[in-house]
Amino acid sequence: MSLHRLSNIPNLVIEVSEGDQRAFTELFYHYYKSIGKFVYQMTKSAELTEEIVQNAFIKIWLKRQTLKSIENFDRYLHVVVRNEAINALKKIAADRISSLKIEKFLVEESLTDLSESSAEVYRDLIANAVSKLPEQQRKVYMMSRYDRLKYQEIADQLGLSQTTVKKHIQLAVAFIREHLSDRTELPIVLVLTTLIIR
Repeated sequence: MSLHRLSNIPNLVIEVSEGDQRAFTELFYHYYKSIGKFVYQMTKSAELTEEIVQNAFIKIWLKRQTLKSIENFDRYLHVVVRNEAINALKKIAADRISSLKIEKFLVEESLTDLSESSAEVYRDLIANAVSKLPEQQRKVYMMSRYDRLKYQEIADQLGLSQTTVKKHIQLAVAFIREHLSDRTELPIVLVLTTLIIR
């Protein structure tokens, strides 16, 4: 789904608060790339950026009942993502950022954290689904999702065309989402199977 300018964000937010998965999907695809770029500017890490953005959207879905009281969703999303980045950067401050940078993030207001185990549970379910993919699909998906390789890089390494690589990834994602459709909430699977930075 291509990114486009949404004029009905307040209505979509209300629909998400009522559990509308289609509305969540629209919001997610509208924001995820711009939010990913914002986080990447702070972390300079594609892997960490993807984790932060995914966790932020998962928290928004899990706390969707509170969205009705949100007057400015853009600002709310910014705060959620910023605080998710703060939490991640605090954990790896010694390796990834200077003490001055972490102090800058820590002075910002924070939101109440949800259990950090939520996203890990869903990631474990996805990993289990990935293990059931046909060998070539699994290899291509893992090179894209976990090694963060671009389609052309995967194609070069495996002797495939870019079109074939793209098709393998599409089939793998479709299988994972179908495999988990009865076991977990689809918006969360959507978030965790979408690549934020390519």
